[in-house]
Amino acid sequence: MRVLVTGSAGFIGSHVVEALAARGHESVALDVREDGGDVRDPEVVADRLRGVDAVCHQAAMVGLGTGFADAPEYVSRNDLGTAVLLAAMAEAGVRRLVLAGSMVVYGEGAYACSRHGAVRPGPRTVADLDAGRFEPPCPRCGAALSPGLVGEDAPADPRNVYATTKLAQEHLAAAWARSTGGSAVSLRYHNVYGPRMPRDTPYAGVASFFRSSLARGEAPRVFEDGRQRRDFVHVRDVAAANVTALEAEAAPGALTAYNTGSGTPRTIADLAEALATACGGPRPTVTGEYRLGDVRHITADSARLRADLGWKPEVAFEEGVREFARS
Repeated sequence: MRVLVTGSAGFIGSHVVEALAARGHESVALDVREDGGDVRDPEVVADRLRGVDAVCHQAAMVGLGTGFADAPEYVSRNDLGTAVLLAAMAEAGVRRLVLAGSMVVYGEGAYACSRHGAVRPGPRTVADLDAGRFEPPCPRCGAALSPGLVGEDAPADPRNVYATTKLAQEHLAAAWARSTGGSAVSLRYHNVYGPRMPRDTPYAGVASFFRSSLARGEAPRVFEDGRQRRDFVHVRDVAAANVTALEAEAAPGALTAYNTGSGTPRTIADLAEALATACGGPRPTVTGEYRLGDVRHITADSARLRADLGWKPEVAFEEGVREFARS
């Protein structure tokens, strides 16, 4: 199979290219940093699509960013870029797409109240966050909630600009699939970490921030109380999920979403402690600070991806963190 990989020189895209080669597939690269191949340029995209069997769309502006002033750039890179790509695929007759989705489309994760069952709390207030009340209360009675695993059928509730653009990408891909009869798969990544993760940028992930602090001999700074739950999944496992999705039969005329996580919830403090141990650095500092727009808990139920496509993560958390600390 000949696969166009957008964002091919990026953190996840470069691992996808390697995983495709290991399975005997050919990659066609498109990356603005490596060769000036901007996915928003119709001529460039049309040229790269010649002779291609499928597209693995990884190119995106990621992370929470620095404020709402980033919104035009997020929309341009993520949504306009996806629209240009899909229009070119429709014209070229390429009918298979795997999209780098994200768990951020859910907003907060799954919660249960002892009195009211499954509930969806609204955004946390500044007053609560300033007071150190980080856990979202039951929206009906104000009681404490128990976090759980979120499934693909949970309603979307994006809480920041990046999340909104990732949901829009899925809507565009679904519209393309219906219009062309193509098949689209969105792999909703959870917290991906591993070698080649970007460093020292406000758009990087929390694992990168912690590692950079430790490399400077500083303690990782953990926001809130450190008990936020996430699902940390290794980049090689994510790359393998992309190749598995490209090789699998997919429903024509529709988009299918799959959570792509390790299936094991861990706290932000767990990650900071594990990295500090692996680096031999200072213990993390829990700051009580917060970022408006962050959610409290979001962890995946990846059972559908395992059942439908036979994918499962292979890199254990402890092994992956040790490798990441050295990378």
